[in-house]
Amino acid sequence: MKFTDGYWQLRPGVQVLHPVEVDDVRADPEAGTLTVWAATKHVRGRGDTLNQPLVTLTYSSPAEGVVKVRVEHWAGARRRHPEFAVRGSDVAVTTQVDDEQAVLTSGNLSVRVHRTGPWRVDFESRGKVLTSSLPKGAGVATTPEGTFVHEQLALGVGEKVYGMGERFGPFVRNGQTVDIWNADGGTSSEQAYKNVPFYVTSAGYGVFVAHPELVSFEVASEMVERTQFSVAGEHLEYYVIDGPTPKDVLERYTALTGRPPQVPAWSYGLWLTTSFTTSYDEQTVTSFVDGMAERDIPLSVFHFDCFWMREYQWCDFEWDPRTFPDPEGMLARYKDKGLRICVWINSYIGQKSPLFAEAAEKGYLLRTTDGGVWQWDLWQAGMGLVDFTNPAAAEWYASKLEALLDMGVDCFKTDFGERIPTEGVVWHDGSDPQKMRNYYTHLYNRTVFDLLAAKRGEGEAVLFARSATAGGQQFPVHWGGDNDSTFVSMAETLRGGLSLAMSGFGYWSHDIGGFEGDPDPAVFKRWLAFGLLSSHSRLHGSGSVRVPWAFDDEAVDVTRRFTRLKLSLLPYLGAAARDVVRHGTPVMRPMVLELPDDRGGWDVDTQYLLGPSLLVAPVFSADGDVDVYVPEGTWTSLLDGSTVTGPRWVRQRHGFDSLPLLVRPDTVLPIGAEDGTTDYDWADGVTLHLVELADGHDEVLVVPAADAGVGADDAEFHVRRTGDEVVVTTTSARAWALRLGDRTVRFEPGTTEGRIGSTDLAR
Repeated sequence: MKFTDGYWQLRPGVQVLHPVEVDDVRADPEAGTLTVWAATKHVRGRGDTLNQPLVTLTYSSPAEGVVKVRVEHWAGARRRHPEFAVRGSDVAVTTQVDDEQAVLTSGNLSVRVHRTGPWRVDFESRGKVLTSSLPKGAGVATTPEGTFVHEQLALGVGEKVYGMGERFGPFVRNGQTVDIWNADGGTSSEQAYKNVPFYVTSAGYGVFVAHPELVSFEVASEMVERTQFSVAGEHLEYYVIDGPTPKDVLERYTALTGRPPQVPAWSYGLWLTTSFTTSYDEQTVTSFVDGMAERDIPLSVFHFDCFWMREYQWCDFEWDPRTFPDPEGMLARYKDKGLRICVWINSYIGQKSPLFAEAAEKGYLLRTTDGGVWQWDLWQAGMGLVDFTNPAAAEWYASKLEALLDMGVDCFKTDFGERIPTEGVVWHDGSDPQKMRNYYTHLYNRTVFDLLAAKRGEGEAVLFARSATAGGQQFPVHWGGDNDSTFVSMAETLRGGLSLAMSGFGYWSHDIGGFEGDPDPAVFKRWLAFGLLSSHSRLHGSGSVRVPWAFDDEAVDVTRRFTRLKLSLLPYLGAAARDVVRHGTPVMRPMVLELPDDRGGWDVDTQYLLGPSLLVAPVFSADGDVDVYVPEGTWTSLLDGSTVTGPRWVRQRHGFDSLPLLVRPDTVLPIGAEDGTTDYDWADGVTLHLVELADGHDEVLVVPAADAGVGADDAEFHVRRTGDEVVVTTTSARAWALRLGDRTVRFEPGTTEGRIGSTDLAR
């Protein structure tokens, strides 16, 4: 939201109170807080203290390397909920106050309030200023639309801003106005399904604005030297999060708001769906499943979209008996084929559903201010909205899903959750409707995920969710929403995923081939490589199916090639997923996240790192021409063994069965012995590819155990290179192999040491 009219003037009807000078400072060492009262005009005598407001700024720290800031005008306003849950930890905070400055320090991060001269607050780490609140930075604005509190944090020369949720426009936020307001707007507009009031910058810090309601960002737009954020009301709370790298920022941020958990091994395989409005029954679904098997394409999950239920009755959680007369038997038949089952749901109850009257009578649906049930006809006729602020409603909703789990369903696609009314409604627990707009999806997905975790066990719960806000990363997986079947939409889909990755979300997927429209075979085949080199992979469309033989024979070959490639990469992807769980580092990593010191990659939004060592550059053209930015060093194609040296941009041409898939130099890449299933011991028979290892390379590589019933322990391999020889030691009792260039040497189970190099091999 903009408050100014250019640099010198305010917009008509706007008045802003800015901190001008420090009136008083109080440190509370026991509470670990620093409170500053700031006058909003220069005080030259006692008379100047009359009829003038103060702005109160309180600094504290919930965790090491994090500073919380509260900017407040009037403190007497009723506290509104919900609020984001922020998880603190034990932290040693120091405060220092003298005539010149007041400083609060947490870890390497300090906030320094200057008590003399123009208003200035610096956030510093490791001897440098990360960002500052300068004159006219903080402010309380009175406008025709109401009262707002804003902050402006300074940007340095060349500093880039990233994140704020899954946004489909330019990856770098500079120059943009971003409103944190969940909406069902597709992937080609400024609206977003997943809005997160958090950003990270190339300067090595992040900012989390802890407000579930509308947060309006002006990123180097209203003030090109600053990032501004504002909220309605009398106070603003935000957290400055130290780095020094973007990964460090994400680690601290996800420690505050919740880390993504481990997801089941089977979820990494290929998902296939009925598509949305296509006509299907068990015979149709079986033809899809058997068609994949006949073409030697491994399939992990089958998803039933909306019309598994009767029209107008979404959601009644009952199979349409006209098309699925024997759902229990059908699911058992698919389970016998080794498939997991996902079904579509949302949080709306259509008026025709038998559940509507029950939910309305028991108070489980969102109410209007006059006591009635809030309804509209958009999406489902006369639908109501399940009120998850009512614990009984959440339990009731979960009970309907539990019956499906007992029937054989494994997971749920939690669609929608964005179009939440903010006017004329009353929530069961008194939640503020403005705050519930974004927060609703958190309660919705949490209800479903917690049920899955309770019924299926730790590590087996997984969703396919569309909407989210801060903290939603705890309920994976999320997919990119309704895109178009074009190369342009494919690129904007990737930008959304990269942006979400910079917002703390560890796993992400999208509709391969695009959702809307019928993709040209070239679009579908190019998208296959991208989709199957994402953390999660789903074939899904709207009015047309996405089975590969619906396009051409080559599409079948491409699907098979990249599905099997992904399954062979599970030892590597499983290790990358450990970084999600332990550190909040996403599986799919923007260049700036994985290689923050390479300024050439800061703006790149057409490629990414899959895990730490595989550079993926999707091809966005039918002819196969692709520009790829190659960072420093010699990178090796995983597909054909060719090499390319950076840093530089390179143009390549690839067939439909290829794309730039480059292995980072100085990498030990584990490749699994299986490529037809997710359900194998990832460490048994693993081949360690030794790629451009530097002399002196020394690492312990962990190949995680799959969690899909294998029951094996992790395997550790200590890899060292000295001169021309590589020595690997392990305590694993499994078979394993070393590959250097085109040479592969295999070792029997129980072999504890292997060597490869100019001295050949020895045990």
